[in-house]
Amino acid sequence: MKSQRSSQYDLSGGPASAARRKRREKMLDASDVRLLLLHFIAQGAAHGYELIKTIEELSKGEYSPSPGIIYPNLTLLEEMECIESRDPQAARKAYSLTREGERQLAEGQETLHDIINRLSSMAILVNNRSIPEVERAINNMRMALNMRLSQSALPQQTLYDIIDALDEAARKIERS
Repeated sequence: MKSQRSSQYDLSGGPASAARRKRREKMLDASDVRLLLLHFIAQGAAHGYELIKTIEELSKGEYSPSPGIIYPNLTLLEEMECIESRDPQAARKAYSLTREGERQLAEGQETLHDIINRLSSMAILVNNRSIPEVERAINNMRMALNMRLSQSALPQQTLYDIIDALDEAARKIERS
């Protein structure tokens, strides 16, 4: 019953889902986000919402930059003269790359490649995690761990045994 409640709580935006969002947003620093924005703008004029959706699609929904990350970086790129608005009076500004933006994008190709690989690997992770047998095994491990750790006054040796079992499972997975 406890795991059901915590699962429902997570889905409703409780602390666990907030922590996941925070980890996802911290996946890229501001310079990574700016380089990614330059990359996608170079492929065609785009506005902020389109850029958010394009980045989200790259990771199959596992990373979705917030408007609070995207729009300030677009403003900064505009101030740095890396991008320009096609129609500054439009409700949705569509941006295009300037020569300075092209230069910075060219300089950052190696970093950009790493960023795209990181986001793409998240999409692979999502696909592999959704294999029914993998989902079942992850859920079984979580259930066993939660049931055991929810008992009060666990002896120190029991905690050590649980930690050792988790470490051993992690080593086997890493080396498989």
